[in-house]
Amino acid sequence: MTILRKIVIPVAGLGTRVLPASKVIPKEMLTVVDKPVIQYVIEEAVNAGFSEIILVTHERKKALEYHFEPHPELESVLEIKGKTALLNSVRNILPADVRIFTVLQQEPLGLGHAVLCAAPLIEDDDFAVILPDVLVFNPEGDHSVDLKACVDAFRQNHAAQIMVEAVPDDQVCNYGIVDCGDAEFRPGESHDIIAMVEKPAVGSAPSNQSIIGRYILPARTMELLKETQPGAGGEIQLTDAINALIAEMPVQAISMQGMTLDCGSKLGYLLANIKFGMAHPETGDALKAWLKAQDF
Repeated sequence: MTILRKIVIPVAGLGTRVLPASKVIPKEMLTVVDKPVIQYVIEEAVNAGFSEIILVTHERKKALEYHFEPHPELESVLEIKGKTALLNSVRNILPADVRIFTVLQQEPLGLGHAVLCAAPLIEDDDFAVILPDVLVFNPEGDHSVDLKACVDAFRQNHAAQIMVEAVPDDQVCNYGIVDCGDAEFRPGESHDIIAMVEKPAVGSAPSNQSIIGRYILPARTMELLKETQPGAGGEIQLTDAINALIAEMPVQAISMQGMTLDCGSKLGYLLANIKFGMAHPETGDALKAWLKAQDF
């Protein structure tokens, strides 16, 4: 069975879409209810079976690393005060067998370049990529269901898996879109990708299935990234490397069962707080009651 334990999370970006909030605080450290965005993403990865988390980061974003390190002073105070639940929430963020590694991306040269920065740690292993701007929400409560499905499909189908979500036809121009021919997408199903198109014009898109930032990729992808020339905006695009991969082996789109919330945008971040806030055991009932009482 294919062993998947390494996952790359590019976090070096400046977060310009949520300025001024991200001027000093990394956008991935902005909180959704009571946890920073990066914690949700790493929990999703860990719950899907990944144990080696590779953050491709910037030297100004040390807070991301600090969040997952022990805080003896805080833990001591909480222990003395008998605040056991809070103590556990900061002491047990990661299981003991999960390790976080960091590599620096010195220049913002594209998603493909960010992933390539992790090559020395990936070595010859298959791996996953998660974009931290996007949170996956599942109403059943397990927000890692879709990533687990990606992993299972990768093992069973022997094909790279690109998670997709349907978007309104008039919004396809804002996303990377997959071309799977005449395939009919149902939640949890995978279909072979013919090509991937970046932000197609409305009316010319091959489908309404958008790429949402969850990838399970074979080791060969890193070799292709090394050969990938700068594309749009002078950046190295992961999409270009995956299109090259399609010419060599099967690559599939897997339709998600949950929904995405784009915390890299102001509206998406607000919606994430509402959605996760309504599902939170401490805030859910009160938030639902307040929303119901409003005359919007």
